[in-house]
Amino acid sequence: MSDKYQTAEVVIIGGGVIGLTIARALARRGVRDVWVIERSSLGTEASFAAGGILAPQAEANARDEFFELACRSRDLYPDFAAALQEETGIDVELDSTGTLYVAFTAGDLSEIEKRYEWQFQAGLDVEKLTAAQARELEPCIGETIQGALRFPRDTQVENRRLLNALVNSVDKLKVNIAAETNVESVKIERRRITGVETSRDFVSCQTVIVAAGTWSSTIEHARTPKIEPVRGQMICFHAKPRLAKHVIYSPRGYLVPRHDGRLLAGSTSENAGFTKQVTAGGISHILANAHEISPGIATLPIVDTWSGLRPHAADGLPVLGPCDEIDGLFYATGHYRNGILLAPVTGELIAEAVVSGRISPLLAAFSPNRFDLAHVS
Repeated sequence: MSDKYQTAEVVIIGGGVIGLTIARALARRGVRDVWVIERSSLGTEASFAAGGILAPQAEANARDEFFELACRSRDLYPDFAAALQEETGIDVELDSTGTLYVAFTAGDLSEIEKRYEWQFQAGLDVEKLTAAQARELEPCIGETIQGALRFPRDTQVENRRLLNALVNSVDKLKVNIAAETNVESVKIERRRITGVETSRDFVSCQTVIVAAGTWSSTIEHARTPKIEPVRGQMICFHAKPRLAKHVIYSPRGYLVPRHDGRLLAGSTSENAGFTKQVTAGGISHILANAHEISPGIATLPIVDTWSGLRPHAADGLPVLGPCDEIDGLFYATGHYRNGILLAPVTGELIAEAVVSGRISPLLAAFSPNRFDLAHVS
């Protein structure tokens, strides 16, 4: 972005997986002048730190609006991944092996029994396994396992390859990128978007999409519902031959095997402000939970650790859709632990709302207007 007055049709604030997916969806719908403005480098915050798990069934206690949105997005992934590979030549390593949810205590067993019952009754793909059956599928699981569920449709994606593919895709689609650029404020006149003031210059536009993750609430006049950072830490082991094939959950942690021999273990949920650090306590917590799942991790070398800041809204749900009080202002933030999972459906539904004005019923429960927004004159 040069130091002069700029114009755009749509400005997306935030260049993580959500912002990039929306930009791609808009460009594919024929929007010609899309700008992505990112405070740092593209895809280097929560999206980069994620585990890439696409497992709405493994984590769900009930069939609610969030579950429906998450399953819709998961089921978009095969076509989404195939299209990205066709556009960019990058394989995002969408793995369809499935997910195991394992129980080690009586309480765990009760939890998975309830999860199995409601999902089985709802006609969802779920299998109940004995301890022996689970260990036959994954011999690495500890001998204290008492039972497990298998979710064949819950999968994973290599999130860093996904980000690389999205960056390449929006480049080919001629989306304008302004990295290392801070959006300081959104400009509004008579309840209508007129542009954004950045650390470099003013960009005139009629549509702004706030997709800045944890930093969404820091943009002046954007009136974003409060989004707070929740830190999550991760460990990466080297496991060759591969220790596991499935993503393996317990109620306390998870393991994510990558095709190249990396094995991810996570995670923590910490209210640490914007302090993005790896701590001894966090690593100790992850190691204990990973060891419970698979004692074999004790012999694996640790090759990396990192942390990221997840964007969390007050009710734990994403903030998606238009602001009723300001024409041209949209939100796509607050995805918390589900940014990678929800990227395809967020991109499609927000792009549809911007281009056609149609607000999908799927977005109703996540509207920013559910919060008490400040008065705008």
